[in-house]
Amino acid sequence: MRKRKKGREFSMTSDQRKALIKSLSVAFFLKEKIKTTEAKAKELRGFVEKYITRAKKGDLASRRYLLRFLPENIVKKLMDKIALDYKERQGGYTRISKLGPRRTDGAKMAIIELVK
Repeated sequence: MRKRKKGREFSMTSDQRKALIKSLSVAFFLKEKIKTTEAKAKELRGFVEKYITRAKKGDLASRRYLLRFLPENIVKKLMDKIALDYKERQGGYTRISKLGPRRTDGAKMAIIELVK
């Protein structure tokens, strides 16, 4: 049984999962909207929302914290542009829209985007 275990495994080792989340986060903050599988979008949502909430603080400690996970250009965009758009919002920065299944393997697809 899988009790009190957070997150999805995606049949990967932990370092592969971290790399997947990091690359999805970078792509998401660059384009502000990505198309991926539904499970990956749901897993990504938690990380992205925590990053935005942290960026809203706007202090040096938050910048250094985000630099542990994201590249410098992404952190700059996140703190200077994205976080300012959501200064008054208390959460729920992303929206997941479900799409049909992928033709090749039938995986459930979704679009995750920033709410404006």
